[in-house]
Amino acid sequence: MIATGLDPSFLAYLSFTFILVVTPGSTTAVVVRNTLEGGRRAGYVTAFGAASANTIIATACGLGLSLLIAYWPGSVAAMRIGGAAFLAWLGVSSLWRAWSHVDGGIRMSLDPEDAPQRFHAGAYFGDGLAINLLSPVIISFYLSVVPTFVPLGASRLYYPMLASSHVGLALLCHSAWATGLDAMRRWFIAPWTRRMLQAATGLALIGLSVRVIL
Repeated sequence: MIATGLDPSFLAYLSFTFILVVTPGSTTAVVVRNTLEGGRRAGYVTAFGAASANTIIATACGLGLSLLIAYWPGSVAAMRIGGAAFLAWLGVSSLWRAWSHVDGGIRMSLDPEDAPQRFHAGAYFGDGLAINLLSPVIISFYLSVVPTFVPLGASRLYYPMLASSHVGLALLCHSAWATGLDAMRRWFIAPWTRRMLQAATGLALIGLSVRVIL
């Protein structure tokens, strides 16, 4: 049987996962960066990209990604380096925009229905997708943490239920960041404040890249 919402293992998993997704990390930083640049919808698109990556990783782990990692132990280290490099590139890009644009490259459209251009929408989605696909933390979560919450004799659908819970909670959390930050963008009318905000975001992303690699 599939456990209900009152199942102790499921409740413990939800509590653990909630703490995990509300703790700011590299994905949050990318959502913040893109929301500041492109507004609420840019943040939402980034969040959907991250959710897609989570779904891909959860599916791969369920199908035996652990066997690949066992065969090639260096794959996790390679993903860590790739993730750190991607974060550093995003951080440097933010610093470049802060240096080369009076307003930090952050446009100010107060129209809540103003969507990013098609090209940028794809770029924002790609940012969210890449940062999570290259995250050893997400992979370790699905390989090591999720299985510990699967009771003996549980249905084959129990793991997909746990995985979808994490994907959904993370998507809600990142979407909340996008919504909140989009409202805050309205406070940064002066170009210099947006420039400082872009620079601070860039420094934070570079700092996260160093933390990932270490």
